[in-house]
Amino acid sequence: MARWEKIGCFGLTEPLVGSGASGGLTTTAKREGDTWIISGQKKWIGNSPWCDISIIWARDVADNQVKGFIVENKNTPGFSVEKIQNKIALKVVQNGLITMDNCRIPEENRLQGDKSFRDTARVLRMTRYLVAWEATGCAMGAYENALKYCQERLQFGRPIGSFQLVQDLLAKMLANITASQCMVVRTAQLQAEGKLSDAHAALAKAFTTAKCRETVAWARELLGGNGIAAEYNVGRFFADSEALYSYEGTYQMQNLIVGKAVTGLSAFL
Repeated sequence: MARWEKIGCFGLTEPLVGSGASGGLTTTAKREGDTWIISGQKKWIGNSPWCDISIIWARDVADNQVKGFIVENKNTPGFSVEKIQNKIALKVVQNGLITMDNCRIPEENRLQGDKSFRDTARVLRMTRYLVAWEATGCAMGAYENALKYCQERLQFGRPIGSFQLVQDLLAKMLANITASQCMVVRTAQLQAEGKLSDAHAALAKAFTTAKCRETVAWARELLGGNGIAAEYNVGRFFADSEALYSYEGTYQMQNLIVGKAVTGLSAFL
C-alpha cells in the first residue's frame, strides 16, 4: 500500500452499528488454531467495491476485544461487496456493503499491534483530523464559487455582490472559513509535535463540519435556484457537507469526547 501497488479500505462501520462501535460491533472473529473465522457485515466502506484488501475490525469472541484483520478481497471465500447506489453526496467515493460469511483469515493477517478498540481509536483520531481539513476545503469551494457568482450575476442592473445583504453573508462565510483554517493549521502543528489528542481531533472535526454546513447553506442561498444546479458546483458542496458532518463520528459524539476531556467525566453510556 505504501508503494501504491495495492489499495485498501477501512471496515469499521456496520449496518446497525455506527457510534457504538467501541463496544457493540456485531462482526465477530473466532480463532481456530492459526486461523480466524470472521462473520458479519460492514457498511458505507469507501473503496470497498474495487480495492485489493480490506482492514476489517471484528470483536474477538474469546475476550470481547476489537481486533483488526487484513482481508484479501478477491482471494477470500465468503467475502463479497455490494456497491451502494444512488448517493447524493461524496459521489467521487465508491462505498460498499461488505458481507463476510465464515471467512477464514490466517493469524499472520491479524494486525499484531491491535489489542483493543483503543488501538482502533488511534486511527480514528487521524481520520477525524483529516475530515476537518476536508470540511474546511468544502467551505472554501462553496465560498469561492458563490463569490464569483455574486460578482457576475446581475439584478436590477447591478451585480448582486453590490447589495448589502449579499455582502453580509459573504463576510460571515469568510469568517467561518478563516476560523476553520486557523483550527486545522493548529491541529497540524500539534500533530507534527506529537501532541495531537483525541479531544483535539474531535473538536476540530465538530467545529469545522458545523461551520462548513452553515457556510455552504449560505452559498446555496446566494445562488438562489441555481444553487441546486450541478454546473454551478455549490449544490455539490452543499450535499457533501452533510456527509462530512456525520461520517467519522457525528457532531454530538465529537462533543462528548471533548466534554470528557475537559471535565474528566464521561457522559457515554
